[in-house]
Amino acid sequence: MFQGFPEETEQFFLDIRFHNSAEFFHQEIARYRKDVQAPFYALIEELVPTMLDIDPQMETRPYKILSRLRRDTRFSRDKTPYRDHLWTWFHRAAEPRDQSVGYWFEFGPGNLSWGLGTWGDNRPLMDRMRREFAAKPREYTELLRGCHFKEHHLVLFGDFFRRITIPESIPPELEPWYRLKRVGISQESADLREAASRDVLEHIRSDYMAMAPVYRMLRGLKDEEEAEQK
Repeated sequence: MFQGFPEETEQFFLDIRFHNSAEFFHQEIARYRKDVQAPFYALIEELVPTMLDIDPQMETRPYKILSRLRRDTRFSRDKTPYRDHLWTWFHRAAEPRDQSVGYWFEFGPGNLSWGLGTWGDNRPLMDRMRREFAAKPREYTELLRGCHFKEHHLVLFGDFFRRITIPESIPPELEPWYRLKRVGISQESADLREAASRDVLEHIRSDYMAMAPVYRMLRGLKDEEEAEQK
């Protein structure tokens, strides 16, 4: 059962930040499994019923969802081998990550966040969303209003097109969405102290459910786009 992240979780991240080597990690691997992997796995397992309610095809196996501590440095200027934080990524099972829509949770020293979005830019999906918004502006405005993002302190973020023609049918509420290169919705008021208790689990569940209509909207548009490409 998830009871929050103990102080030892953050301390391990701080230690690996300052002793970022394979030698240190292998010396401390038992500590990693107990203080880091175990609480992350416990959180994932408690979120499984919620995620399957949102999408029965969601990937829920902890080892598939939790990021690796070891970084892939092949194409990065930063060659430090280990991360000082971890994240989860709930998405459709067997779907390539770079084309997926999903929910994330991230925790590390000074960082606690969660939300919903697309993994990277997905131009075909975003163009389809723009066409749908232009064709059915009232329907999608009502869908987004029904999520009550302000009440949940959830905010829209992402890369935006600076120059894009906005159709006259797009109301002001949909304009930020229409300009997006990729979708991101994040919790803006997460309190780091929450991470130490079970309270953070209930907060995540509540926000994930609030974002569910947007997940299903994006998922449906993606499924339609993929069906047309076959």
